[in-house]
Amino acid sequence: MKKYFFVLFLATGIAAGAQESNAPVAAAKGISYGSAVPTGVNILSTEKVNYEVKEGQPYTGVVEGKVKEVCQTMGCWMKLETPDGTIMVKMKDHSFFLPKNIVGHTVQVAGTAEVKEETEAKRKHYAEDAGKPKAEVAKIKGTAKEVQIQATGVTVID
Repeated sequence: MKKYFFVLFLATGIAAGAQESNAPVAAAKGISYGSAVPTGVNILSTEKVNYEVKEGQPYTGVVEGKVKEVCQTMGCWMKLETPDGTIMVKMKDHSFFLPKNIVGHTVQVAGTAEVKEETEAKRKHYAEDAGKPKAEVAKIKGTAKEVQIQATGVTVID
């Protein structure tokens, strides 16, 4: 009888160890996360987003840019480089996550870009998620209006 319990226990342990991981696949050219990014559509560069998106006038489509930062906790947000700063990209409804090695890659993001106001607390939270030093986090003061993208899908271009 003890043998049977041992075999059952062992089989359960093996099955539990074989569970699929929720970690996203490492970033590489052609890998997609979330919904498919449309092809054959007009693509807006990060250089043009701040000029195209105004308060009350969102842009829905595809934006292309280079990843500067990513959430080091879950991969639930990233920042794309712009000539004058960054654009925050959040994964819509936390429906998908990005790998930590996506920094430095060029990506296409499908979603809606709009001007949002971010609280001081949220700004500090994102800085902590990015692994910034405590001294840098402490310097963040007040709210800030910025262009943010609610992403439905991301594809790595290079």
